[in-house]
Amino acid sequence: MTQVDFNKMGNGLIPAIIQDDKTDKVLMLGFMNEEALGKTEETGKVTFFSRTKKRLWTKGEESGNFLNVVSMASDCDNDTLLIKVNPVGPVCHTGSDTCWNETNEQDDLAFIKHLQDFIDTRKEEMPEGSYTTSLFTKGTRTITQKVGEEAVETIIGAMANDDENFLYEGADLLYHLIVLLTHKGYRIEDLARELKKRHK
Repeated sequence: MTQVDFNKMGNGLIPAIIQDDKTDKVLMLGFMNEEALGKTEETGKVTFFSRTKKRLWTKGEESGNFLNVVSMASDCDNDTLLIKVNPVGPVCHTGSDTCWNETNEQDDLAFIKHLQDFIDTRKEEMPEGSYTTSLFTKGTRTITQKVGEEAVETIIGAMANDDENFLYEGADLLYHLIVLLTHKGYRIEDLARELKKRHK
């Protein structure tokens, strides 16, 4: 069981912050006792202790909007949990994605990391019929050739003032660059670190 101190607050409860694993949005805050934590770990679905109903309740038990656990961690004082989840449907009883009435969407830039993770998985699993797999199979020469081709296409789109094509080809360029980085054992974050190092 995750190590937490249920006696620290004097009521046998600890706060549990629920965060979407993909978007990093904080979805809600609930409270757990030791039994709720045990059931959460056993079932993989977040279960709280309801302070009003005085019983355990699994989020989604009536609505079907479960919170599927990805990871759990206690804070430095062992009296608060951070639970990362994959939510099924809206989280708030009002129908909102979050209890702060926010839309639970991934930041556009955060998708680049998701794409990098996806390409990493392709390299590990090498599923048949995947275009990304075919690039890894063909190796450095083919991947670098594709990066070059897409760079030229991006330039052509820019020079022709064809914004739609410019963005389309630019996206292709970025995708193939991430494939090349992955093939060479790096990630897009390595480029980000290099740029950060240069920034003054």
